[in-house]
Amino acid sequence: MRASEFITEGRTGSLQPDVAAALPATYAITSLPNQDPYLQYRFGVAIAGAKGRKQREEDNVPIYSRESPFGENEIVVSFDPNIEKWLDDALHQMGMKPSDAKLLSTHKSEETKDVPTQSPVKGFRGF
Repeated sequence: MRASEFITEGRTGSLQPDVAAALPATYAITSLPNQDPYLQYRFGVAIAGAKGRKQREEDNVPIYSRESPFGENEIVVSFDPNIEKWLDDALHQMGMKPSDAKLLSTHKSEETKDVPTQSPVKGFRGF
């Protein structure tokens, strides 16, 4: 047995022929770095929806957006009415500006108009 048959350090950038033949269609996407999990997640969402794209275009359904409002940014959700004060203080301590925090929702948590807020079960008063 020759060393070149079991030493593969010199073969950079490609797979051994027998390994490549055993894999189904395998791609390396050079513009999608492994160090960015959010970008990988968004690509996964895009590839999952790629098959139905033509039908969505015909039905006038909104097409995929490259970024969500959340993006790779830190998200803080709080019921505390003083959260803005705490965020501003924390951002200041980190050397950031209060304007770095952008409100995505409303200050108050409310159900949407299509959600019933009354229980469908009648009370059993007197029993």
